Amino acid sequence: MMAKILILLCFFLVTLGVGLACRRSTSDVHGFVLGSRSVGSWLTAFAYGTSYFSAVIFVGYAGQFGWKYGVAATWIGLGNAFFGSLLAWNVLGRRTRIMTQQLDSATMPEFFGKRFQSPLLRVAAAAIVFVFLIPYTASLYNGLSRLFGMAFNIDYTWCVLGMAVLTAAYVLLGGYMAAAVNDFIQGIIMIFGIVAVIAAVLESNGGLNAALHSLSSIPSPQAPDMHGALISFFGPAPLELLGVVLLTSFGTWGLPQMVGKFYAITDEGAIAKGTVISTVFAVIVAGGCYFLGGFGQLYASSVEYVAPGKPVFDSIIPTMLSGLPDILLGIVVILVLSASMSTLSSLVITSGSTLALDIFVPMMRRRGIAPGNRTQLLQIRLLVVFFIAVSSIIAIVQAKSSVTFIAQLMGISWGALAGAFLAPFLFALYWKRTSPASVLVSFIAGVGIMCACMICRFAGVPFITPFLSSPINAGVLAMLAGMVIVPVVSLITPAPDRTAVDTMFASYHRKVTVNASTALSDAEA
Repeated sequence: MMAKILILLCFFLVTLGVGLACRRSTSDVHGFVLGSRSVGSWLTAFAYGTSYFSAVIFVGYAGQFGWKYGVAATWIGLGNAFFGSLLAWNVLGRRTRIMTQQLDSATMPEFFGKRFQSPLLRVAAAAIVFVFLIPYTASLYNGLSRLFGMAFNIDYTWCVLGMAVLTAAYVLLGGYMAAAVNDFIQGIIMIFGIVAVIAAVLESNGGLNAALHSLSSIPSPQAPDMHGALISFFGPAPLELLGVVLLTSFGTWGLPQMVGKFYAITDEGAIAKGTVISTVFAVIVAGGCYFLGGFGQLYASSVEYVAPGKPVFDSIIPTMLSGLPDILLGIVVILVLSASMSTLSSLVITSGSTLALDIFVPMMRRRGIAPGNRTQLLQIRLLVVFFIAVSSIIAIVQAKSSVTFIAQLMGISWGALAGAFLAPFLFALYWKRTSPASVLVSFIAGVGIMCACMICRFAGVPFITPFLSSPINAGVLAMLAGMVIVPVVSLITPAPDRTAVDTMFASYHRKVTVNASTALSDAEA
């Protein structure tokens, strides 16, 4: 126990030390929110990866989908690496950085407002972020209770409060830069932790071959007649698996806290290097998490069940880890805490800055008040505290009561955000003809689809079809709907001002020219 406590204390001290060391970077709004757009490739890549893969992935999704699909769940992690990281960095990285600098936008709602010269879109996007990021933030605490209870015998409430206070402390002290540096440290812990855990779990089951052999003899409820379903290449339900890969890989393209990493990166060279680093990180961490979860059914006799044949998915990974040595268990707790805190810090910075810069500051200006830099920073910091406090309360209420509405809202948050923002953001970066009306319709459709799915689940009736009743599949539908809605509505509604749009897109060509000239000068030298 003493060793685990010492590991935890060292982690806390390092985290707070980073916050103190980064205080100077928070002298203005752009420094607090974007690290003054000077964050390098390693920090940005690790910030992207650690924000992507939270405790929800390690404890919740890895256990749930590993149980359902066996080792084929590894495809989810690989999809996250190659579609959610590699392809996202190549498609979004450079254009997002250049366009947001051209528009001087620090948040996704501000980007929509300036790109389409529409205050309505800015407010609508900010409202969506506010409504759906709070329950999404609250879901990050899931899984911590079991691991902390197993390792330290601490009540869930104290786990939530401790994580909330520590995250608030270093974010308030050092802003985005402190979060990025801590993400780097936490990312290293996650890499070594997941490798050590996989090795220990396989060793406890007689090695990889013995574990696979044991898993092959377990029938899958989804394909009872399929021998070795849980070790097959695409698992017992390939279509369902594909839906999970699509939502968890492409959904991140529309999440404000993920896209925001490209706002802050220092230059285009850092984007190229960060692409490789982020992809390798995702292969190890995401691939490792889902690969580990694939062996969950080997522990079927020990996990908790809500009903016969229906396990408590959040109990699967903790059960697999319960027999680990104390030192390794302490590292696992730090791994999960790191994953949760890195995502939490990213979410609260995104939420606080969005509400302050896109709602309160414009509201004050309309009333003839010009808030200065210190006023805006104070608003952002207060809202960071507000978001952390509210998400903590929601998480505790959800854990201590039978309120199912909160859990339903958590489940649709990712799909609602991705469905609303992915298509408009992507088309806004690449297609000049994208119209403000198409963006608004996409917002309504994405949120509407996911809310309808939630209402149907709450009422106990199918949403369109039983297949789409799953929030995962409904989220994919919302994203695909946006990819159709934006181009179709753009073609039948008034186009944005051509001169203004040409000016925005000209920044891409200027950057290419400058880079080419620099390369030529370097070659001549």
